[in-house]
Amino acid sequence: MAEAMFKTLSLVFAATAIATAEAALGQRVPCYFVFGDSVFDNGNNNVLNTSAKVNYSPYGNDFARGPTGRFSNGRNIPDIIAEQMRFSDYIPPFTGASAEQAHTGINYASGGGGIREETSQHLGEIISFKKQIKNHRSMIMTAKVPEEKLNKCLYTINIGSNDYLNNYFMPAPYMTNKRFSFDEYADSLIRSYSSHLKSLYILGARKVAVFGVSKLGCTPRMIASHGGGNGCAAEVNKAVEPFNKNLKALVYEFNRNFADAKFTFVDLFSGQTPFAFFMLGFRVTDKSCCTVKPGEELCATNEPVCPAPRRYVYWDNVHSTEAANMVVAKAAFTGLITSPYSLSRLARL
Repeated sequence: MAEAMFKTLSLVFAATAIATAEAALGQRVPCYFVFGDSVFDNGNNNVLNTSAKVNYSPYGNDFARGPTGRFSNGRNIPDIIAEQMRFSDYIPPFTGASAEQAHTGINYASGGGGIREETSQHLGEIISFKKQIKNHRSMIMTAKVPEEKLNKCLYTINIGSNDYLNNYFMPAPYMTNKRFSFDEYADSLIRSYSSHLKSLYILGARKVAVFGVSKLGCTPRMIASHGGGNGCAAEVNKAVEPFNKNLKALVYEFNRNFADAKFTFVDLFSGQTPFAFFMLGFRVTDKSCCTVKPGEELCATNEPVCPAPRRYVYWDNVHSTEAANMVVAKAAFTGLITSPYSLSRLARL
């Protein structure tokens, strides 16, 4: 009994200290929770038995802390969003976080993570979207984060890409491309996504930014495997379109059906045009900045990288450079690629 009381008092004191820090720092939101795949992962896969981990050089080449498990040369999108929301530090990965940190935010994202449970299973251990939500439930309950606080937190989700890259467009052991048409597969994914969003809503999520899937057919990996090595794989991009369309509709459905829900859709697909990239200063859009060995996706360990990563969209054969991440985060914050709310407005609501 005494031990339980001590633990409760410790959590209360910690929450008070955190609340005081928030007020002093002027954070736009009291806490920030991150869900998703390698685009958002900041180190959760480091401790897993998986080939989908990047805690080695040249990853982190332009990040002050070096290789941390971020799938980029520098900051990822949640890192930049945390800065925009005026957090004093980046959101910690779940695998190294304490219960107390659930009062300010935790990153649950896992490289290879998908909506479907079997997605990326060939890579080894992966934390699926469903398991990420389960981890979130455990953390906020252990930390006793009050629901009124959870209602004010920011939640960002980037999931779905691996359900195409490491499932639908892969050979055995995956059979989804034989069972589903493009539209049927998108419908199946959205049904599961809807169920997971409802779980998050029940756990207190109200301010939620849902990121769509980008033009996967234009990644160096898919150009090589499905585009004949010569231009974007049109088939892959076509498959992703109904998913994005249905996901945006799902966001609006949540806002209609739940009066206190403030969900927004972040469009990563539409703005990926050669002209837009050129105007933003990118000069190489179809090749990786780091050295990737034939048939591989990730950077080769300690091999040469391009001299100007800021001119490249892709760091490896799938994941973007810090420069590209910055473009997305800024556009989401200002509302250029969001609907109906910008992240800036979402924080104020």
